[in-house]
Amino acid sequence: MAFSGLNAGGGGRPHGSPMVEINMIPLVDVMLVLLIIFMITAPLLAHKIKIDLPQASTVLLEEKPDTIVIAVMADGRMFLNDAPIDRTAMLKRLSSEAQRKPQPDLHLHVDRTLRFQELATVLADAQNAGMVKVGIATDPIQSKDAS
Repeated sequence: MAFSGLNAGGGGRPHGSPMVEINMIPLVDVMLVLLIIFMITAPLLAHKIKIDLPQASTVLLEEKPDTIVIAVMADGRMFLNDAPIDRTAMLKRLSSEAQRKPQPDLHLHVDRTLRFQELATVLADAQNAGMVKVGIATDPIQSKDAS
């Protein structure tokens, strides 16, 4: 055999016995490769990355607008924020509220037996007064006393 001459000398280990020494050459090769890899990658990890962070501002946030509630009953009575009001006073109040910044939201609570013409009139009055955010509430309203 080609390798039989290596073990043929005197004083060597017997032909079938296992090798008990640790072969350090592959371990040193692996450690040198890892050392070279870390030497190359370590300077790359030390680079600073520029990040544009947001700056905190001291400007006050815009307040949430108020809500104006107009309730229209089946008999034609109107309530502005639970206070009875007539149509001319409501028009003046809506005109003054439309000029505020931020403009308040307008919620309409309408009795389900009210004629649509009455609702359309209130909506047109709100639009003519300059109200932009107008919503019709869908929850049932409770009957207001005419005290």
